[in-house]
Amino acid sequence: MQWLFIVDPISSFQIKKDSTYAMMQAAQAQGYGIWVAELGDLYASKQRIYAHCRAITLQSLSPGAKALKNPRWYAQGEAKERLLSDFDAVLMRKDPPFDLEFLYATLLLEQAQREGAKVFNRPQMLRDHNEKLAILEFPQFIADTLVSRDPQRLRAFVQHHRLAIFKLLDGMGGASIFQARADDPNLSVILETMAQFGRRSVMAQAYIPEIRDGDKRVLLIGGEVVPFALARIPQAGEARGNLAAGGRAQARPLSAADRRIGEFLAPVLCERGLFLVGLDIIGEYLTEINVTSPTCFREIMDQTGFDVAELFVRKLAQACAS
Repeated sequence: MQWLFIVDPISSFQIKKDSTYAMMQAAQAQGYGIWVAELGDLYASKQRIYAHCRAITLQSLSPGAKALKNPRWYAQGEAKERLLSDFDAVLMRKDPPFDLEFLYATLLLEQAQREGAKVFNRPQMLRDHNEKLAILEFPQFIADTLVSRDPQRLRAFVQHHRLAIFKLLDGMGGASIFQARADDPNLSVILETMAQFGRRSVMAQAYIPEIRDGDKRVLLIGGEVVPFALARIPQAGEARGNLAAGGRAQARPLSAADRRIGEFLAPVLCERGLFLVGLDIIGEYLTEINVTSPTCFREIMDQTGFDVAELFVRKLAQACAS
């Protein structure tokens, strides 16, 4: 099999913890060919969708942090122009933000699908499933939530709950997340900053105290729930558990609530073409449904021994063959 990964520049990978790298390792171990391209390498010509791409081979690295920082962790072949439909799988692994260029890429990928390409996750679903708003479809699993650009409505939500979390609809990695208290003298400033005086929509969620035990990432792969979650535990005095915001990663078996939510959503989302999904769960509440470039493979693998990447490659190979 030949798989094309659409990624950020591979020179920027932190391979010690990068999930895409883990996928590539597992694919290469199965003898699959690995190709890479960036968003700017996709193009349409003569009514077909192509990628300016390169085959890469992962290099064996000796154990240790120094080896993992080695910039020569891969060898690459010469650039070639290839139809996306010539690959057995095209994996969209470009990190957010979901900007216009990302949108245009999904449109090109959707056209490639019409030409026979198998794209994971399905491009239309990448557009339709905003990672914050998607939870509204499943009210039985979420805490009280408001989405609005009206500062007065957002203020009233905080006054009602006394403590709430504000987040932007296009944020990632814990960026621009605010904890708002009803008695905070800076509440007006927070509202002005987030909603830009009513010009930008904001999600407000009731504060969930169980955040102190971690913001859990539950992975869904090909309709199957990975049996371990990665809890991102906030630093002392911090409301965000995201690893990018300094959270501590702790893998643990799924709780009953994690499994209930995951097993309900896994077949629903897989049927829609969302092969890989990262659910964010705090306590017993679903807070986000991440579909653009879900991570946390490596942390779960390293701490539990469960081979998430092998499961991913096996399930994807089955999907390619169907």
